[in-house]
Amino acid sequence: MDAGPGINFLSVNKERLLFSTLGALSVPEAVEAEILRKAGQDQRFAAAGRVWKKLPERLMEVLSDDVTDELSAAVQRISGVPLDQRIRSGKDLGETMVIAHAAVAAEAGEHVIVLIDDGGGCRAAATEARRLQRLQADGKTVGSIRLIHTVTVLERAAGGEHLPDKNAMRYLYGRLRNLDDGLPPLDTTNLLNLPCWQ
Repeated sequence: MDAGPGINFLSVNKERLLFSTLGALSVPEAVEAEILRKAGQDQRFAAAGRVWKKLPERLMEVLSDDVTDELSAAVQRISGVPLDQRIRSGKDLGETMVIAHAAVAAEAGEHVIVLIDDGGGCRAAATEARRLQRLQADGKTVGSIRLIHTVTVLERAAGGEHLPDKNAMRYLYGRLRNLDDGLPPLDTTNLLNLPCWQ
């Protein structure tokens, strides 16, 4: 999971929705640091810092960003910069590390779902997913990367205990969008037209 969706759901105290919809999650150390930094700097995200500190490891695993050959190769491929240099540049570091960790796991045969909203991060994740598909087509035994977004999480949660009706969806989406203007306007999504509302 990238920092954006994480800090948004945790800031509105919707961690239960997140885990009941997706199950246990993992984040790179860079994402943990970004969530805690933003929670400490911006009052809108303060709840995220409190929630983060209470999350059990069985639900939120923090992946080490220590240099390994595989992680270094993935970061170099994704960002075009060696890992030791990339770590010194904070801009978009979290999403780079999310995709790099996902790529390493997928190369080891795992099927990974990446939760990321940022446009550049989505494009980079999609590029890695296509690379893995090409490796599979060439007969290599590798896993896969599948990309989901905040809207995907809300679609999956719709009609359940955390989002029982359209009003609950409207209210939560409004709260999330107040934290993240990168989320599209609600009426441009399909969230109010899902089969569960019929």
